[in-house]
Amino acid sequence: MSIERSTVYLSALDAVSIGAYHACAAHPPARRLGLVIVQEVFGVTDSLRQVSDGFADAGFDVLAPAFFDRIEPAIELRADDAGMARGREYVGKLGFDAPLRDVRAAADFLVERGCSGVAVVGYCWGGVLAYLCATRLGLPAASYYGRLIPQFLHERPQAPLIFHFGAKDELIPAASIAAVELRFPDLPLHRYPAGHAFNRIGDRHYDEDSAVLARRRTMAFLQAHLRADLECA
Repeated sequence: MSIERSTVYLSALDAVSIGAYHACAAHPPARRLGLVIVQEVFGVTDSLRQVSDGFADAGFDVLAPAFFDRIEPAIELRADDAGMARGREYVGKLGFDAPLRDVRAAADFLVERGCSGVAVVGYCWGGVLAYLCATRLGLPAASYYGRLIPQFLHERPQAPLIFHFGAKDELIPAASIAAVELRFPDLPLHRYPAGHAFNRIGDRHYDEDSAVLARRRTMAFLQAHLRADLECA
């Protein structure tokens, strides 16, 4: 499928404007569906753009908000120790409320473009935000290896959720994953024979088999909860 890519600008409820990577089919399906992709602590990176393009190729209208624009424009960090340390400083400054306002602005943008449904997919820090999108914004969400989710287990999901974790994750203890599973026994939670960031394309942590299976499950989840006719392979 031919994909069109651009940068769009979102204005949140607090009047802050940020950029967002936009990818969509050049000839979209009759029923347009929106997806907000939520970054790791490194910003909107090439890996995240590739993930976004993959969902656009499946028929979604995709936005990946650049949350760090609230601090400094066009921040894109390397996925190494230095980048991790700097990224954690940025997300510490942002907190969670501001990025959630940006996700809300992204969802509104997609609805205004004619999307009949919007969901969220997030990775690592974005995996926590995806979880909070379901508990606080009522958006269906797929959460990949959200390290801080146990801090928010008191919150009740207001929309469908699916969780993906690596069984060999060096950043998320097995006990933390078990706590999520215990709190939400009726929600799908999948473990993969991989470490943290197994979906980070082009990175040494990338695990193709786990990433492909997780994508297939995410697509089936989105198909079920957005009532979409999607390619799940």
